Amino acid sequence: MKNNLKIKYFKHTEIDSEKWNQCIHRAENCRIYGYNWHLDRTAKIWDALILGDYEFVMPLPYKIKFGIKYLYQPLYSQQLGIFPNPPDAVKIQFFDLLFHYFRFADFQINSGNATVTPHSEVDFIPRKNYLLNLNRNYSELSKAFSTNTKRNIKKANKNNLSLIRGIGLEEYLDFKSKNLTAGLNESAMKSLKNVIAFGQYKGFGEIYGVYTQENNLCAAAYFCRWKERAIYLNAVSNVEGKKLGGMYYLVDNFIKTNAGQNVIIDFEGSMISGLQRFYSGFGAIAETYFQLKFNRLPLFLKWLKRK
Repeated sequence: MKNNLKIKYFKHTEIDSEKWNQCIHRAENCRIYGYNWHLDRTAKIWDALILGDYEFVMPLPYKIKFGIKYLYQPLYSQQLGIFPNPPDAVKIQFFDLLFHYFRFADFQINSGNATVTPHSEVDFIPRKNYLLNLNRNYSELSKAFSTNTKRNIKKANKNNLSLIRGIGLEEYLDFKSKNLTAGLNESAMKSLKNVIAFGQYKGFGEIYGVYTQENNLCAAAYFCRWKERAIYLNAVSNVEGKKLGGMYYLVDNFIKTNAGQNVIIDFEGSMISGLQRFYSGFGAIAETYFQLKFNRLPLFLKWLKRK
């Protein structure tokens, strides 16, 4: 990297899509969330910081409130940040520039950016993602399952469940809408539909559904395969599915099918203890990434939160 290269701010319309995607793709910390076609479907507006001829890039999803631009984390985009992972001195330059263009930020940087040098006005809050490498046979993988997970899988296997690979998007969305989690509104559902539809069209996304003995859908998950990762990007169960162990059945069968391959299940993690137990119960190992926050708003606007 040449020392005289500068980081510049690019508006969305100024970004060279081909160079951008090439930069993301060749990065050792590549995440699907960083590609322009994913950002276009998850972030309403986004610009970027770019060093040199797309040597390092940083997507900047933002919203505007009261005339103030602020950075936020789009749904279905767990880790953004800088791609590829630069030296610490370059990271600091990127983070310093955020102050020049934004007064408020609350978004997440990828695990490759984890070794950051603290900035006095920035909080780097550690978060946990969970990864399970499937490069061993199922017998070896299952030895790492927790006692509780083994018990739930055993129960689920007695409930005459069936797993269907490649169920339809409309069936999934209808099931999702009937079992909505708090805060998932119409806009969020539209983004989810766009993300999954694109993944299915391009052939790297697939929905798995678990059906009861009566042929009722009770649990489902969308897996997005990108490079070596199979991202557990969105999942949902209904009351019956939770009772029957539908998601334990789904994940266990996914592991069986893909065991021994160069595939890592990326559970995307959670700070919710119950979900952490579910992921780690399959032997998934925690990795750390960071939530980046700063608030330089006037006092009367300190309450500003993303919506």
